[in-house]
Amino acid sequence: MNPPVAKKSFTRFLPAVARWLLGLPLLVFGLNGFLNFIPQPEVALPEGAMKFSVALMESGYMMQLIGLTHLLVGLMLVTNRFVPLALALFAPFIVNSIAFHYFLERSGLPMAGVFLALELYLAWQYRAAFAPMLAARVKPSAAA
Repeated sequence: MNPPVAKKSFTRFLPAVARWLLGLPLLVFGLNGFLNFIPQPEVALPEGAMKFSVALMESGYMMQLIGLTHLLVGLMLVTNRFVPLALALFAPFIVNSIAFHYFLERSGLPMAGVFLALELYLAWQYRAAFAPMLAARVKPSAAA
């Protein structure tokens, strides 16, 4: 008689689903930063949000850096390569996105909140990779 087969929970797929839900939009937005295939919204931004956006564009490099970072982070998440690094690289963008939408342009806050939730969920799933970074005191490695 065969032993009973343990049912595998669907929750084992949740980290992969979260990676794709976060990574695919970042991949698309990153590509859009270079190819401009998503049309700009017709609705005008509030004054503060517009000034901030114009400052980023007029810097001459920031929008390209944001696009490249989104593209790389999206690729890392979708391909399941260097996921903890991708999450660490994307964390400052999430913080800024939440602040931007909370203080300057509220309509994007729900989407920023979804991205924050996905980021936090994945960070928790990969918490073992972040544990060494969160040690209060660490001795440097000896020079080789």
